[in-house]
Amino acid sequence: MTEESPKHVEHDEHPRERLNRNLNELLQELRVAQAGVQILFGFLLSITFTDVYQEETGAFERSTHMVAVFFAVGAVALLTAPAAWHRILIGQGKREQIMRLATRTTIAGLVCLSLAVTASLLLLSEMVVGGPLAFVIAGVCAVVVGVLWFVLPMRHWDD
Repeated sequence: MTEESPKHVEHDEHPRERLNRNLNELLQELRVAQAGVQILFGFLLSITFTDVYQEETGAFERSTHMVAVFFAVGAVALLTAPAAWHRILIGQGKREQIMRLATRTTIAGLVCLSLAVTASLLLLSEMVVGGPLAFVIAGVCAVVVGVLWFVLPMRHWDD
């Protein structure tokens, strides 16, 4: 059995079927992203209660930690919003509007998540190796995540 190309499937779909499929796919994708952000957010919240954090962190580490927490909170809010909208507006014929807004908030949420991951790695790197190497490690993380999550998909935007 051969798989049909996505363009062929989309061509045979009724616009409402395509919208339903796209919304369901987006909600599935959000489940993956939400798991990652929830784990990161839990980690960021819990480290403040450790002895090492209380005794060995300075202003830079605490500021970096807060930046990571703020971006994680942004990611949580942006990545969970589409599920809330879907649940609240289900049955009101608003799927097209939900899909349009959900796509935007998902991308914004992924940007926040990438920044939270990078800031978290900067915090960890500062605690483990310190100095300029911590910034190099976080910079490499930012580039890798940016390329994998944003640059590569955007290169194929019109394919």
